[in-house]
Amino acid sequence: MDDERLPVDAELPRGFTAHVANVGIKDDSEDFLVVAADRPCSAAAVFTRSRFAGPSVEVSRRHVANGELRAVVVVSKNANVATGREGLADAEELAAGVASVLGTSSDEVLVASTGVIGRRYPMDRIRSHLAAMSLPFTQTSARAAAGAIMTTDTHPKVARTWMPTDHGRASVVGIAKGVGMIEPDMATMLAFVFTDATVDADVLDTTFRRVVERTFNSLSVDTDTSTSDTAAVLASGIGGTPGAEALEESLGVVCLDLTRQLAADGEGAETLIVVDVTGARDDAQAKRVAKAVVNSPLVKTAVHGADPNWGRVVMAVGKCSDDTDIDAERVTVRFGGREVYPDEPDAAGLQALSEYLRADEVTISVDLGIAEGAWTVYGCDLTDGYVRINADYTT
Repeated sequence: MDDERLPVDAELPRGFTAHVANVGIKDDSEDFLVVAADRPCSAAAVFTRSRFAGPSVEVSRRHVANGELRAVVVVSKNANVATGREGLADAEELAAGVASVLGTSSDEVLVASTGVIGRRYPMDRIRSHLAAMSLPFTQTSARAAAGAIMTTDTHPKVARTWMPTDHGRASVVGIAKGVGMIEPDMATMLAFVFTDATVDADVLDTTFRRVVERTFNSLSVDTDTSTSDTAAVLASGIGGTPGAEALEESLGVVCLDLTRQLAADGEGAETLIVVDVTGARDDAQAKRVAKAVVNSPLVKTAVHGADPNWGRVVMAVGKCSDDTDIDAERVTVRFGGREVYPDEPDAAGLQALSEYLRADEVTISVDLGIAEGAWTVYGCDLTDGYVRINADYTT
């Protein structure tokens, strides 16, 4: 597969255009996005499992249930969560307003929101903006679309690849936001993937769910699950049909790229942490152990301080106390390929490890020595910047 990607920008796939604007949700930055297709699209989506899921999630679950969408609308800097029946009515009105502009039904519009919890949309501003909107949309830049959905992100996240089909190739483009309040299920973020391939809705759904499990649901910044997480994929059907393997590989390339970008841009983060666990009883155990490591504040701060304190890693593995088949005598831990347990490094080795931990990306590998289960998760270090961002979030 040709996995050419444009990390800075990419054109939306054929059939999709965008509307990007500032509605005045919080400040003068762009805060309103509509990505629309010129025809009905096969679609699939995965949402937060939070018991406080917002109205946008409630509405969108209903709208995507039949596997067909025409558009995605995103309001950033306001989550519209814990806003009661009025907030639900606002989300439904937003979907209906976008549908009216597009000349379609409201149940073909997916709604997503991100930002401060407990505040309703400023509906007077949104209504005025919707009344002034008209077709055709002319924006085709994925980077511009990604910029409109940011909250505390420091830069837009875009990924693209090409997917072989029975009539050449199709474009797969993804955008995402979310650098805090991240812990599945889902990871606390918004992610939207668009392709011009022709894909059956049921196939798209099952494939996307597998990809999400290995990418967005393997991402963690701070162990806090968002109320608004949404990841969706839309296929316009203009191009040819991909094979099952090509579809999953291409969606995986884009979603993994976005996952890594999100982890690297975690609030206040300076280092991307990748944790590989192998030799587990099964994949589920491997994921559980990997998340215990990447979520440990002590591991995160050790990486931030370039302290090769492998003891914190074995501590994190040991917290998985229900996994009684984990035997300390069979476990191996490596930092960047260099074994630190049970073969402890000497003084020179510790110095080399400290230098390694100053890199932009650090890999911690754990082999449990049990069986063949394996999983990789993605996170970041913990800095004083994270505290500052979240201490001042609503002010």
